[in-house]
Amino acid sequence: MTEPVRDSVEVALELDEKEVYSHIAHESAEDIVRIISSLDAERARLHGEVIYYRDDWDDLIRERIAKGKRHTAFDFYNPALLDIWERKVREIKKARLREKMAYASIAVFIILTVIATALLRQPYVILGLAVLPAVFLIWSLTREKLDLIYYELTQFFIDELRELVEKHSLRPERYRFKIFSGDYFGVEIRKSGTGIFAIVSPQSRVVTSAETGSND
Repeated sequence: MTEPVRDSVEVALELDEKEVYSHIAHESAEDIVRIISSLDAERARLHGEVIYYRDDWDDLIRERIAKGKRHTAFDFYNPALLDIWERKVREIKKARLREKMAYASIAVFIILTVIATALLRQPYVILGLAVLPAVFLIWSLTREKLDLIYYELTQFFIDELRELVEKHSLRPERYRFKIFSGDYFGVEIRKSGTGIFAIVSPQSRVVTSAETGSND
């Protein structure tokens, strides 16, 4: 018979102070690597890439917020992460809503020009067709906006993971994650038999790389 799943608090109560923080850091790091991969997978899909990675980061964080079988490690480690995540999610939803409303407005305008053309026997439909290029412009601007949001959010969690690993002396290799874009700072790309993954780089190495790049 399998043992019942215990939440973070139950486990933490059995540990000393140092072990408590190490335990919290470990659970937080496990959550963060899933969030990083999920966010970057969404960003890659935004670029039209076919990504088979599935792990709903939205459900993950909501699961961690709920005080059910498990408590969220973020409650103990950095509650501000949840506030940042909520704000970015609202930005994503607003951008998608604005895009849909813009498409709907264009569609209504074209329909009205068609009706006007039929009733008044004047080529008003030409005006409707003239706004069609705006569809591509709206699509392009929305994708740029969403890409920036996903990038900022993913980079933020990468930075948080690196800080967590360094502060609590965790092994970066233990918290490797799938990554689909190559423009993030502070990560090292590794290859294994199962494919490509990434780990966070030590802060000193990131600073050195940045300084080297600026001197070139």
